Amino acid sequence: MARLSFNWIRGQFRTSSLYVVVALIVFGAVVFVLFRGRDGLPQEASAGDAVREANSLPDPVESGGAVANETGSQPSTSAPTPLPPQPGLSPTGNPTGTPAMSGESNPTVANILSQAMDLRLKQPSRIIEARNNLNDALKLPMSSQQRQAVKDEMAKMAEDWLFGPAAFAGDTLCETYMVKRGDLLQVIGRRQKVPYEILMQVNNIARPESLQAGRAIKIVKGPFNAKVYRSTFTLDLYLQDTYVRSFKVGLGKPGFETPTGVWRVQENGKLIQPPWTDPDSGRLYKSGDPDYPLGSRWIALDGLEGQAKDRTGFAIHGTKAPEQIGTGGSRGCIRMYNGDAVLMFNLLMPVYSRVEVVD
Repeated sequence: MARLSFNWIRGQFRTSSLYVVVALIVFGAVVFVLFRGRDGLPQEASAGDAVREANSLPDPVESGGAVANETGSQPSTSAPTPLPPQPGLSPTGNPTGTPAMSGESNPTVANILSQAMDLRLKQPSRIIEARNNLNDALKLPMSSQQRQAVKDEMAKMAEDWLFGPAAFAGDTLCETYMVKRGDLLQVIGRRQKVPYEILMQVNNIARPESLQAGRAIKIVKGPFNAKVYRSTFTLDLYLQDTYVRSFKVGLGKPGFETPTGVWRVQENGKLIQPPWTDPDSGRLYKSGDPDYPLGSRWIALDGLEGQAKDRTGFAIHGTKAPEQIGTGGSRGCIRMYNGDAVLMFNLLMPVYSRVEVVD
């Protein structure tokens, strides 16, 4: 009996020892895995912390898609997933109605430009519709290359709808007029707020006195206006608020910068090669002098707003130094090539025409 009890106790001890050994092995394995996990890939707890950090980062839409890298390592170079269009944003991510970056093309403008070219070539031509669509497109954000392309196309169209002899159906800027007995070209021009010279040009009339009753002529509804950009030495011409074409100009030199603001063409201020006294030397120049500096035409300006307000003595005029066009070389006047100055003389109307100078 005593031997049986001892054997039973020894068996129980061996069984308990086995359990203890197994338990120790399991415990050791768990400890090994846990400590190894901290030195290796993130476990669930670490992943949960990462999720909380990611949720605390700025919204990608508000931060422009940039995500801060708090560890100091290089950010991922993989391309981000494109965001769907957001309310108030254009497809390019720009706020609706604000200008795009200078190098960013606008697909809407590209489509309008393509359609305008097609409309111009249709038979009969729908050039007025094309012109109006392009003029509206100039108000949209677009790349500088697109803006130039739109202006180039509109300048080509102006050779037909404005400077050509035909008046197109549906045009609110030009129309056909039947000359009545007693009509004078000068009076017709004043009534339309344009110089009579442009009416002579588009209708191929050699002398204003040769206007005959019963003749159908093309009239232009003014006034013409201009906008000068000092940064690019460019003058943009408009008929009312419709773009016509651009010109390169010379402006004031350092210390004599052309004043910004709004000017108007001075009443009785349009002159052909008037005498001029150089304010520096006091010398009087006359039109016959070989070094007469004012070129072909003089269009005096009166300042109305901005830096220009109440200032006089400034003008748009020709030049004897065409190499200075596109630079700052005058005492503040707006210089043009002589042929361009003649055209501007024939377009701008005293009192009514405005010239805005901007940076």
